[in-house]
Amino acid sequence: MPILGWSVGTRIAPLVSGIDHWAAFALLAFVGVRMIRSGLETDGELHPGDPSRGGTLVMLSLATSIDAFAVGLSLAMLQVSILYPSIVIGVVTASLSLTGLLAGHILGTAFGKRMEIMGGLILIGIGLRILIAHLM
Repeated sequence: MPILGWSVGTRIAPLVSGIDHWAAFALLAFVGVRMIRSGLETDGELHPGDPSRGGTLVMLSLATSIDAFAVGLSLAMLQVSILYPSIVIGVVTASLSLTGLLAGHILGTAFGKRMEIMGGLILIGIGLRILIAHLM
């Protein structure tokens, strides 16, 4: 997906460079607010289902693919070669996904929904940083 995003990005970079920071902020804020809302809900189970099956797995896969596509777009806008970054992205993503899975299990058990709220706040903060850095 980073390679596909890079190929598309080399063609559309001039068209989106004026709004890319707003789009990044909007997406991160949207996901962050949803995480905070989910963390504040008291109804339902702590673990509603197995995320490795069915529609949840498809949605998580799609979200990851869109993220990798966006990284490829960003690399195209920076006019960077794509081969080496794609290899690094794959290795780092695999290792951080495994680390995040293990840490999420431990921290989720220890802190519950507070970790979801913290994650949402972090995403919103990253979105604000992108927006402010571009506007300054």
